[in-house]
Amino acid sequence: MDLICCELPTTETRAYPDQVLLSYRVLNNLLKSEEQYALPASFLRKQTEVTPQMRKIVAEWMMEVCDEQNCQDEVFPIAVNFMDRFLAVRSINKSHLQLLGTSCMLVASKLREPKPLPAQTLVFYTDNSITIEDLRKCELLVVSKLKWDLTVVTPQDFLAHILRRLPVESIGIKYNMVNSHAKTLIALCARDFDFTSYLPSTIASATVASALCGLGWTSKSGRTFNDLLQMLHEITNTEQDYILDCFKQIENMVRVSSSSSQSSSSCSTHGDLDNFSTCSVRADEFTPPPSTSDKLQEQESAGTPTDVRDIHF
Repeated sequence: MDLICCELPTTETRAYPDQVLLSYRVLNNLLKSEEQYALPASFLRKQTEVTPQMRKIVAEWMMEVCDEQNCQDEVFPIAVNFMDRFLAVRSINKSHLQLLGTSCMLVASKLREPKPLPAQTLVFYTDNSITIEDLRKCELLVVSKLKWDLTVVTPQDFLAHILRRLPVESIGIKYNMVNSHAKTLIALCARDFDFTSYLPSTIASATVASALCGLGWTSKSGRTFNDLLQMLHEITNTEQDYILDCFKQIENMVRVSSSSSQSSSSCSTHGDLDNFSTCSVRADEFTPPPSTSDKLQEQESAGTPTDVRDIHF
């Protein structure tokens, strides 16, 4: 008897989480490897035109595109890491910054997505300011400048390790909620230039601490914030002072993001972005490809993987 399946899959098939990958051996390897991808201090010093504010604008646009395309959570932080590492070794014109960000998203999606982002879709998101040929050339330039070392360690890689070793479920806080809030904060940190000096493990620890505090860690666990810092230190070997400093910056960033999300800001408010081609670029202002137009019309504007307004602090 022949069995014939004529149904097309409606969802992507992904592997189940492997508990072996959450062992201390894997965690220690991540901690050893993360310093290899750490950015040098003032890595934009090679740039004569690109400023931290320009980088943030492009990063926000990249975050919107990844959200609109329902990319996996790791794609955006990896793409920003590629962009930062490229800017640390190669000087570019500010008019090419969006092309660089687009190429980094393409490479990151090829690494983490079952179906990478189509080049034509990315070109549409740039309002056709670049061509597919430009994108391909820049993609090759990016991977060559990165010496084809694309297996980068990001804060996302530490989340499961940290949450598994914290008493989250036992105190009545849902694991998925903490994980979702932490991923949102990681995306916001990747967008902000001030967090480029922190190691991924430090950012992961601080985002988990921020998410847990917002979900009532002190009241539900009966433990203090210092107890939480101590547990995070024991898990990641990160100094408590570093985690606390990053935590304070995250809280301040969330307050600023929450207030700014209530009103849409115009690129014209940034005085140092005159003639910057990305200034008028937003993911929700483009004419998308026919295959994604219906989905894009359902959303007013892309935000973060989980809207920052949904986080309770």
